[in-house]
Amino acid sequence: MPAPLTILFMPESAYGPTNNCVGIGDRLLQLGHRVVFAAEASWAGKLAPLGFVEDLVDLAPPPSASGAPQDAGSFWKEFIRDTAPEFRKPTIDQLRTFIQPTWQALIDGAKYCEPQLRDILARQRPDVIVEDNVVCFPALMTNGASFVRIMSCNPLEMPGPDVPPAYSGLPSADRSGWAAFRAEYDRTHRQMWTEFDTWVQEQGAPALPDLEFIPAAADLNLYVYPGSLDYIDARPLDVTWQRLESSVRTTDARFELPEVVRDRPADSALIYLSLGSLGSADVRLMRRLVEVLGRTRHRFIVSKGPEHAEYQLADNMWGAEFLPQTRIVPQVDLVITHGGNNTTTEAAHFGKPMILLPLFWDQYDNAQRVHETGFGVRLATYTFTEAEMSRAIARLLGDDALAARLARTSAAIQAADGVTRAADHIQALGLRRAGAA
Repeated sequence: MPAPLTILFMPESAYGPTNNCVGIGDRLLQLGHRVVFAAEASWAGKLAPLGFVEDLVDLAPPPSASGAPQDAGSFWKEFIRDTAPEFRKPTIDQLRTFIQPTWQALIDGAKYCEPQLRDILARQRPDVIVEDNVVCFPALMTNGASFVRIMSCNPLEMPGPDVPPAYSGLPSADRSGWAAFRAEYDRTHRQMWTEFDTWVQEQGAPALPDLEFIPAAADLNLYVYPGSLDYIDARPLDVTWQRLESSVRTTDARFELPEVVRDRPADSALIYLSLGSLGSADVRLMRRLVEVLGRTRHRFIVSKGPEHAEYQLADNMWGAEFLPQTRIVPQVDLVITHGGNNTTTEAAHFGKPMILLPLFWDQYDNAQRVHETGFGVRLATYTFTEAEMSRAIARLLGDDALAARLARTSAAIQAADGVTRAADHIQALGLRRAGAA
């Protein structure tokens, strides 16, 4: 066997990208390689028990108050919580008040941690660097190691004239709103992008593509999306891009259904409700969902999220702050989700229909894509009626043709084994580099 490689992952400080990298990194550990995580500092102590080396970065000055450890992903939890009122606006109106400030926060984090990141890379001397983020960190691209980009958001992150603009949630079949959204994106983002592109090049990294905040890697780019949902014909990608049908980690703890949801009437379905670690911080929305769903005959497992102590579940529900999602989704009949890329692809992986309540970023794009491909129903997150929710649940649970289609899709996705495929591509790139050195 060839000498072990050192492979460094830098995921965005949110559960979706980090969990994606954990799944791939775990497979690389099994192949005998050394895996380092240059994650954001709030992940301290969460990754080492899985066998990874932690060499972490700060994306902002550390809080000076108590010195107590932060919750994993707290950087973005707090940012999203502070800006949550913006989610009630149409996507085009969010461009100025949410999307642009989010990009600016990401840019500020990249600039702040650049010196730390260079020190980490000098210490760890990786053979391969894997970035799962939406913004460029120049140190990762100028280190001399092989660079891999993972795109674990909706694939519209890679733009094209024949696909809807990213973050819009606009339909593929109706182009009437595309031009206005693109024009507003340009108006609200051009100056910030120009300044960031200048800084990126000053650090020695390649120029950014127009109005994009990270370039593609020269040799290997991975993205996570089922072919049944993808935009392949409308926006083909070049040969450096490899699609992973899914990327489902196997590191989650085993899960046995609690009695309250296991022992249920014959006409009661089991439904999983998760708005993600960020979306579930909207306590007002979570309370409304509990109220509406609590009046149904069904049983629910609820991912309660960081504000779990601020609301109570109904009698037909069980939940906790953190749940082993990949162990739960196979056991349920339906998933109600914010449309985050991990949950969307995991539901498809296990063949589950979805009701989607998008809140921000690419969740609108995932919700629209699932809706227009017939794998689920998109509802208006803050204005859906109880009748609309009930009809969507009944329709999806009673659609035998959809169930058969989902079963076929699930079998194909699982057979593709995205985690193994990603690890194999990364390993092959590292071994080619080592052989050429």
